[in-house]
Amino acid sequence: MQGRAMMRRKPLRSALFMLIFIAPMLSGCTSLLEPPTVDPRADMRAYPESIESGETVTFDARESDPIEGVIVEFHWDFGDGNNSETIVGFTSHRYASWGTFVVSLTVVNDQGGEDSTSTQISVNGAPEINIEMPTIVKAGDTPILDASRTFDPEGGAIDFSWDLNWGEDSDGDGDPRNDVDSTNRTPLLTTNSSGNISGALTVTDDRGSTSIEYWSIEVLTRTWKVEWLEETLELSWEGYLDQGETWERMHLPGEGVLLINLESLLELDRDWVEPQDNFTLRVAVPNSGWYADASTTSNSNITNNESASASIEKSGMNPVPSGGEFSADSEEILLLQLLNAPGLRFGQGEWTWRIFAEEADPDSQIAGLPDPDPGNDWQLTVTFTVLSPQIIEV
Repeated sequence: MQGRAMMRRKPLRSALFMLIFIAPMLSGCTSLLEPPTVDPRADMRAYPESIESGETVTFDARESDPIEGVIVEFHWDFGDGNNSETIVGFTSHRYASWGTFVVSLTVVNDQGGEDSTSTQISVNGAPEINIEMPTIVKAGDTPILDASRTFDPEGGAIDFSWDLNWGEDSDGDGDPRNDVDSTNRTPLLTTNSSGNISGALTVTDDRGSTSIEYWSIEVLTRTWKVEWLEETLELSWEGYLDQGETWERMHLPGEGVLLINLESLLELDRDWVEPQDNFTLRVAVPNSGWYADASTTSNSNITNNESASASIEKSGMNPVPSGGEFSADSEEILLLQLLNAPGLRFGQGEWTWRIFAEEADPDSQIAGLPDPDPGNDWQLTVTFTVLSPQIIEV
């Protein structure tokens, strides 16, 4: 009985031994019993693929296929050193600098499978504007606006468009801020009057990309020192008039000066036979509303053996102004201000002098005989005392 029992345990012991020996071997083959990992298929679209620096590109990977399961991760490499991870297949990115960038996308599904794809983005660099110019000038200066260091990052050709003064609508379209006053790299700016001048430079590259830079210059007025110099202005005319004839001359003695005093003298040649001739001198200054005349007399200056004469005088035509320092944008403007100040305008404009030969005596006493004194020679001298402004910039 005991011997048969021992015979039954032996097969059981052998089976247990085989199981213990084979189990470790089978544990290494469990992967053969699991299904293989399935990779997704990555798909990416970018729009637009060509932009200007500073613009944004949208990336769409929603057409990516997980094959099995779902896509759980989207890894974006934008090619400019920036990365992003999303759980949806849609994102955007702004490119601050120019160049060509390779964008990579890696998608991962819930089984751990992954796939990658890439696309290329072209970013055009806008022209880089560099303007060298003064910020403060004086009226009448002509500063240079130097944009010669402006360039296109890709080395393309560039065009310049300057609006040199927003205060003027040079093309007359009603918009003073869209004028094209110059297409040069280094235009000159005219500064006729004090104040602020503002404008803009627009630069366009060969791909149509534009950059705009706004600028402003402060224009200061000028300071002048004025002193008044007294001078004498003398004019003279001479001629011959028959009885009944008239001589006339117009001039502008008040240009650039202040008229203070006037002395005028008309003299006739001395007749050897009395009576002396009778001429009339007249002067007209219509802008000042002043008219005057004087006549020689046929019997004047007989005892002194002098020729006949007539004179017109006027003093204090304008008050004497004081000098000092004045502000004006130009010497020409200051001169106009000085000479057109209230109370200093007498004598401006045209002066007209006229001489009338009214009588030339004696006449012939016998009919048919020639007139012994048909006319006379004359001389007119006109002398002005004037004040001339001496202007020096401080």
